Amino acid sequence: MSEENITNEELGMTFPCHFPLKVMGVNNASFEQDMVVIVRKHVANLGEGAVSSKPSKTGKYLALTIAFTAESKAQLDDLYHEINTHPDVKMML
Repeated sequence: MSEENITNEELGMTFPCHFPLKVMGVNNASFEQDMVVIVRKHVANLGEGAVSSKPSKTGKYLALTIAFTAESKAQLDDLYHEINTHPDVKMML
Protein backbone atom coordinates (compact mmCIF):
# COMPACT_ATOMS: atom_id res chain seq x y z
CA MET A 1 0.00 0.00 0.00
CA SER A 2 1.42 3.38 -0.93
CA GLU A 3 1.89 6.02 1.74
CA GLU A 4 -0.75 8.23 0.10
CA ASN A 5 -3.39 5.56 0.67
CA ILE A 6 -2.77 5.19 4.41
CA THR A 7 -5.73 6.52 6.38
CA ASN A 8 -5.63 8.26 9.76
CA GLU A 9 -7.21 5.14 11.29
CA GLU A 10 -4.42 2.95 9.91
CA LEU A 11 -1.91 5.31 11.47
CA GLY A 12 -3.70 4.94 14.78
CA MET A 13 -4.12 8.70 14.97
CA THR A 14 -7.15 10.94 15.05
CA PHE A 15 -6.55 14.58 14.25
CA PRO A 16 -6.20 16.98 15.90
CA CYS A 17 -4.02 15.22 18.48
CA HIS A 18 -1.20 15.87 20.94
CA PHE A 19 2.08 15.06 19.19
CA PRO A 20 5.52 14.87 20.83
CA LEU A 21 8.07 15.30 18.02
CA LYS A 22 11.50 13.93 18.97
CA VAL A 23 14.59 15.15 17.17
CA MET A 24 18.25 14.39 17.86
CA GLY A 25 21.04 16.41 16.36
CA VAL A 26 24.40 18.08 16.77
CA ASN A 27 24.56 20.09 19.98
CA ASN A 28 25.64 23.48 18.68
CA ALA A 29 24.63 27.07 19.41
CA SER A 30 21.77 27.11 16.89
CA PHE A 31 20.31 23.58 16.74
CA GLU A 32 17.44 24.04 19.21
CA GLN A 33 16.48 27.44 17.78
CA ASP A 34 16.65 26.12 14.20
CA MET A 35 14.24 23.30 15.08
CA VAL A 36 11.81 25.70 16.78
CA VAL A 37 11.86 27.98 13.72
CA ILE A 38 11.06 25.03 11.44
CA VAL A 39 8.27 23.75 13.68
CA ARG A 40 6.72 27.23 13.93
CA LYS A 41 6.44 27.31 10.11
CA HIS A 42 4.11 24.31 10.35
CA VAL A 43 2.50 24.80 13.78
CA ALA A 44 0.70 28.09 14.26
CA ASN A 45 0.33 27.91 18.05
CA LEU A 46 3.53 26.44 19.43
CA GLY A 47 3.14 27.18 23.13
CA GLU A 48 5.65 28.33 25.68
CA GLY A 49 7.28 25.35 27.33
CA ALA A 50 6.64 23.16 24.27
CA VAL A 51 10.34 22.32 23.95
CA SER A 52 12.39 20.18 26.30
CA SER A 53 16.01 19.23 25.71
CA LYS A 54 18.55 16.76 26.97
CA PRO A 55 22.21 16.60 25.96
CA SER A 56 23.93 13.28 25.35
CA LYS A 57 26.43 11.98 27.92
CA THR A 58 29.33 13.46 25.99
CA GLY A 59 27.44 16.65 25.11
CA LYS A 60 28.03 16.12 21.38
CA TYR A 61 24.31 15.64 20.63
CA LEU A 62 21.10 17.22 21.84
CA ALA A 63 17.75 15.43 22.04
CA LEU A 64 14.69 17.66 21.72
CA THR A 65 11.06 16.91 22.37
CA ILE A 66 8.73 19.48 20.84
CA ALA A 67 5.10 18.95 21.88
CA PHE A 68 2.25 20.45 19.90
CA THR A 69 -1.21 19.76 18.53
CA ALA A 70 -0.96 18.06 15.14
CA GLU A 71 -3.78 19.00 12.78
CA SER A 72 -3.25 16.48 9.95
CA LYS A 73 -1.02 13.80 8.47
CA ALA A 74 -0.07 16.25 5.71
CA GLN A 75 1.14 18.74 8.32
CA LEU A 76 3.31 16.07 9.95
CA ASP A 77 4.64 14.89 6.59
CA ASP A 78 5.66 18.43 5.62
CA LEU A 79 7.25 19.03 9.02
CA TYR A 80 9.22 15.77 8.96
CA HIS A 81 10.41 16.47 5.43
CA GLU A 82 11.73 19.93 6.30
CA ILE A 83 13.41 18.82 9.54
CA ASN A 84 15.09 15.89 7.77
CA THR A 85 16.73 18.31 5.32
CA HIS A 86 18.53 20.17 8.14
CA PRO A 87 22.23 19.23 8.11
CA ASP A 88 22.53 18.92 11.92
CA VAL A 89 19.63 16.46 12.35
CA LYS A 90 20.79 12.90 12.99
CA MET A 91 17.53 11.15 13.93
CA MET A 92 13.79 11.78 14.30
CA LEU A 93 10.98 9.85 15.98
